[in-house]
Amino acid sequence: MRRLSPRWATRRSGAAMTSNPPFALVIGAGPAGLMAADALLRAGHRVVLTEAKPSPARKLLMAGKSGLNVTKDQPLGPFTATFAEAAPWLAPMLAAFGPTQVVAWMAALGQEAFTGSSARVFPRSMKASPLLRAWLTDLAGRGLDLRNRWRWTGLDGGDFVFQTPQGQQVLAPTRCVLALGGASWARLGSDGAWAGILAAQGVALSPFQPANMGFLFPWSAHMRPHFGAPIKAVALRAGQQTARGEFVITARGLEGGGVYAVSRPLRDGAPLCLDLFPDQHVEGITRKLSDRPKGESVTNTLKKALGLTGARLALCQEFARPWPEAPSDKARLLKSLPVPILGPTPIDEAISTAGGIRQEALTEGLMLRALPGVFAAGEMLDWEAPTGGYLLTASLATGLGAGQAAARWSGRQGSDDHTIGQGEPSA
Repeated sequence: MRRLSPRWATRRSGAAMTSNPPFALVIGAGPAGLMAADALLRAGHRVVLTEAKPSPARKLLMAGKSGLNVTKDQPLGPFTATFAEAAPWLAPMLAAFGPTQVVAWMAALGQEAFTGSSARVFPRSMKASPLLRAWLTDLAGRGLDLRNRWRWTGLDGGDFVFQTPQGQQVLAPTRCVLALGGASWARLGSDGAWAGILAAQGVALSPFQPANMGFLFPWSAHMRPHFGAPIKAVALRAGQQTARGEFVITARGLEGGGVYAVSRPLRDGAPLCLDLFPDQHVEGITRKLSDRPKGESVTNTLKKALGLTGARLALCQEFARPWPEAPSDKARLLKSLPVPILGPTPIDEAISTAGGIRQEALTEGLMLRALPGVFAAGEMLDWEAPTGGYLLTASLATGLGAGQAAARWSGRQGSDDHTIGQGEPSA
């Protein structure tokens, strides 16, 4: 078990240690890392924030290109329950910085929020860049030392080793928060390389798995004209889980919010079925099919009786043939159309990942038991949630919790305060 040195310094590899004022270190400048730095600054610590990429929060900016969904306007109980088995673990942090606090924090940064469809909350600008700029300006005004292109490569005793444009650098902070993300979208900074470093230090990890991802299927040639087509107003069933939503037919399979909502059971082996008429009963569909002239082709019957055309009709031709004879059997098939997916798209293409640092490897204040004085937050932790504002809110909440616990840490093992979220950040 390694302990952080009580020293503080910056040095190049092979160079003499140079004295500097004490500082806290945060590694990773995504939402969790920025929130941890925010909490440490607010507690009066000098903070160095390192980021491997040329600029911070690249994944946040990418996610915000189609509208930054920051949280969900939902009561705290159901919001927290969405995290499944991780809900009891995250509950104190979400109670301290949940949907209500996220909206207030945005407002304090001059970014008004509004609630859109499905209770999703967005900044009025819809983009991530104005929120990020306001946040970075606020942090810089409070003294944040942001160092881009600093990639963490390992530990040397209690010191942190980085590869930088100036060569190898070593930092010896008084405390550290790790916020390095999961293992998807490596080009934006989340490559999971930190897992090997922590595993070598005896930190218990769960294997990475894709989360909120698409699934693969080798389409027949007749589906090619429908690549890119959205499928709306359907329900997707994966085992015991059902979700209303939409998805897109891609050249490789299926993508989109409806698929992401059931991606966990699909990843774990549950079969996928589509309900193409979630607002109609089997009996009603059966009557409509029975009313058509005998001898009419199935394709014409589906078009004229049910209005099935385009990509929705193509899905039926892909997965329902040969059609059963009885109208009632056809109706049941349309309400439960099997889609024999092959498996998930590669983990690096997933919106997020499951796996990471296991709960038992951390204290209640998110300090690594194997590395006293080192805390962790965000997607590094072993939790997962669907899209819809849950991912970002939990990253912010755990970043705040880890930052506050790190600020309180006195240097004695087990001394991190178990009280999470005493005063959320404001600009």
